[in-house]
This record gives sequence, structure tokens and C-alpha cells, in this order.
Amino acid sequence: MKNNKMQVALLGLGTVGTGVYKVLKRQKNEMVQKLGVEIELAKILVRNVEKAKEKVEDPSIITTNWKEILEDDTIDIIVEVMGGIEPARTYILEALRKGKNIVTANKDLIAVDGRILMDTAKENQRDFLYEAAVAGGIPIISPLKQSLYANCIEEVIGIVNGTTNFILTKMAEENMEFEDALKLATELGYAEADPTADIEGLDAARKVAILASIAFNSRVTFQDVYIEGITHITARDIRYAREMGCEIKLLGVARNREEGIEVSVHPMLIDSRHPLASVNDSFNAVFIRGDAVGDAMFYGRGAGELPTASAIVGDIFNVAQNIIMNCTGRIHCTCYKSLPIRKMDDIVSRFFMRMYVDDRPGVLASVTSVFGNNNVSIEQFIQKRKSGDLAELVVITEDVLEHDFNDSLRILKTMSMIKEISSVIRVY
Repeated sequence: MKNNKMQVALLGLGTVGTGVYKVLKRQKNEMVQKLGVEIELAKILVRNVEKAKEKVEDPSIITTNWKEILEDDTIDIIVEVMGGIEPARTYILEALRKGKNIVTANKDLIAVDGRILMDTAKENQRDFLYEAAVAGGIPIISPLKQSLYANCIEEVIGIVNGTTNFILTKMAEENMEFEDALKLATELGYAEADPTADIEGLDAARKVAILASIAFNSRVTFQDVYIEGITHITARDIRYAREMGCEIKLLGVARNREEGIEVSVHPMLIDSRHPLASVNDSFNAVFIRGDAVGDAMFYGRGAGELPTASAIVGDIFNVAQNIIMNCTGRIHCTCYKSLPIRKMDDIVSRFFMRMYVDDRPGVLASVTSVFGNNNVSIEQFIQKRKSGDLAELVVITEDVLEHDFNDSLRILKTMSMIKEISSVIRVY
């Protein structure tokens, strides 16, 4: 500290970095009362100096030289909001080894290299905080690591991508097809120009890997997560789900079973009475089941300039308090177990399947026989409508092994009487 001020450097001044700058300015008059010190933004690392100068009051704090920040012993905390793997990974590791504390929102990096980052922080007795990496402004990392740490967490389910939740909401409420809802999301700024990471489930998978690691005290990486996106979901699927008293959501699902950890991201039919079913538009929510607390849900804005900055500045304040009390590194990696990750084929699920078949006697019996021969029990068989010589069938299974269901599916696709398998969606 210098003159009762704690020096912070910011790596990146994009949307989130600008939000951090704004929130620190808003909190300027409250900091001393809250923390006992003033947080001073000493340096901001950027690529484009001229563009960055338009966003700050004091252009002298702008730099393109990382070493200028790394070698400055007055800087206590570095906030990384550049995103991506490199050079963020190198910068963070160098900073930790130099004795600096880290706050980051980098879910991509943590979901892949979380272990080495947190181990390095522990070795150097420094804080590595990342509340904003999952669900934006919603507090979820800190509750899992502290408030709920006395629980054995059994399940974590989340709507952790606002873009896909907005798209599915518009499809449900306005009967839009996927492409139209995606176009609207892009126009309104909810979807990026390249929405692949969102609509294919990649963004959600990174967040679920982080949540599962913390909740189950065992390392889960992005590569461990089974992933399906929402591009195959249709307005018809959503209408049928609602007729059954369900909503369709892109869910990240992590469960701690005796056989190991189950972790996946995919669309699911979820009962409309479940708290997650009413989470709409760009909002996020994480639902947790623990052995002591029971059920708990965390809800709010999962992204955006200021909600994400809220979580980051909260972490900065926590680090500042730890520095004052000389207890940095107090909360470290919680992954003290090495639990196996279960293969998707070995997991039990329920399925909703919609198909078009020849409208003639014996077809239903043939379909039922395929399922029966592969140990798939049917809960409901519904004929929805006819279209010429075709009938639309909806099948709802009981709990079945995924590989048994997939074996059935492969056989059905070869049968001439099955004209189209339109949708296969899991049921929560």
C-alpha cells in the first residue's frame, strides 16, 4: 500500500474492463469506509492506446507494456479481463510468482488450466479469485467455497448462458423458430456475430466444469463435459413440451454419484413447476442440492458490463481486505479428491423423441419392439397428428441407460417405416 491506497492494474479495457473502471469510480467515496483503504487504478494494459484513452479520465495510466505492470512492486492486485487462453495464462502465472494477487473472469482459462493457476496461487500464498467467471453478477463461486462448504453437494443444475436462454424464451413465448430468435438476439446484442460458443453449448460447458470442480471437490475440465447445443430445437418441440407441463431449457447438469461425476450440457424438458423453468430472457440461475441445506437457487443477470463488473470489484474488495489482514491465499483450490468422470453412455436419462412414421398397421408394434429388445421402457406413446401417409409420434421413455437408448435409435434410423426422427431431447 502507498499513502493508504492499494494499487490495482487492469488487463483489458473491453466491455467488462470498462465496467470495472466504472464501478471502481462509483465506489470511490465508499471504499475507505468499506475497506479502510482506497483502491487506486494504477495501470491499464491495452492493445489500442488511442481507443482506450477515450474511455478513461487519466490517459497516463494506459500502457501496452506488460512488464511495466509486472515489475511495479506497488501494484498489489492484477485484474485480468482480456479473455482467452494466451497471453492471459502466461501473465497470470508470472504475476502470481511475482507475489501479486489475481482477480479474473476468464472461464475459458479456468475450465482448462484451473489446477495449475490455483496451485501456483497456493504455492505463493496469494489470492486467485474468479467469481465473475460463472454467471456474471450472480454470487455462486464464493457461496460454494464458503457458505455451503459444510455440505456434500449432490447436484448442480444451471441456466448459465443468457443468449441461449433468450432464444428459447422467444421461441416459447412468440412461437419463433430458432433462426428467427437467433437473429433477434443478434440484433439486440445478446448474441455475438459468431454465436457458436453460445448456441452449441461451449460457453455453458466451461462454466459447468468450474461449478462441478468446486461443488464436488474434484477437478473437472472442459474436455470432461458432454455437450449439445440448441440448434436442433424447434418451436414444435417447445409447444409439445408445454402440453406436457414442461419448458425446454439449455441446462448444465452436474451430479455426484457413487460411481463418479456426471457432467453435461444439453437442452432438457424440465417440469414447469421447477424453479429453473421460470428463468427467462437473458437471466441466469444455478440450482443446488446439498445434504444439509437442501435445495437453493441463485438467480440474476448472468452477463453484461456492470453485472460482471459487480462480481469482479467484489473480488477486488475481498483481496484488499485479505491484504490488510495479511491472510491472502486463505481460500485456495477445493479439489482434494480425484473422482472419476462417468461416460455419457453409462448415465441414466429419460428421453423425449419425436418422429414421423408410415401411417399403417404394425408400425407402432415394430417401434415398441425395437425399444423393448434394447431394454428401453416407454412411459408414453402419443400420436400427435397425421400428414398424408405419415403419422407423427412422440415417445417419452422411463429412466434408461443412454447406450441402450442410443442402440435403439441406431436401429430405428435404418427402418424404412421411420421417415424422420425429428427430435431427441432429454427430460429432467
